[in-house]
Amino acid sequence: MNERDRLLELLTRLAYEKRKVILASGRESDFYIDTKQATLSAEGHYLVGRLVLSEVRALVPGVQAVGGLSMGADPIASAVSLTSFLAGQPVPAFYVRKEPKGHGTNQWVEGKKGLPRGARVCVLEDVVTTGGSTLKAVERCRSEELDVRGVVALIDREEGGRAAVEAAGVPLRSLFRRSDFP
Repeated sequence: MNERDRLLELLTRLAYEKRKVILASGRESDFYIDTKQATLSAEGHYLVGRLVLSEVRALVPGVQAVGGLSMGADPIASAVSLTSFLAGQPVPAFYVRKEPKGHGTNQWVEGKKGLPRGARVCVLEDVVTTGGSTLKAVERCRSEELDVRGVVALIDREEGGRAAVEAAGVPLRSLFRRSDFP
């Protein structure tokens, strides 16, 4: 079994649930995917790092950092950064806070200090539904003078998020789509 198929198997077994839920967008859905259940497993972390890094490098040549909105993107960014280091071409990670740090520097982006101004970055996302959270991460990165060149998501729920993100001028790739799940 190849790595992509194995990750899909892990996501289906550990992260996918067929049940009614209300999503962050406020929409009702008949399924839920909590990707962290798979990405935080040792094998899932390894597979996410390898597969997402490959997508990032293809989408954003010369990428200087990867990250996204906390907490969905955190394990993905960590896995990609570690994998890039092990491959001998390190790409640092950053985390975008939902609210600014309440003390000290009041910063929105953790890990930005080591990045050059205008760094070419790729925003990472666990699940894209309407694109609202993704666009929030993109906007926050831009306000912090990071040059967002693309978005890589684990899963596109195929509910308009890709179109919304691309309408904002940011190309989006996903490893999987809603149609890949039962």
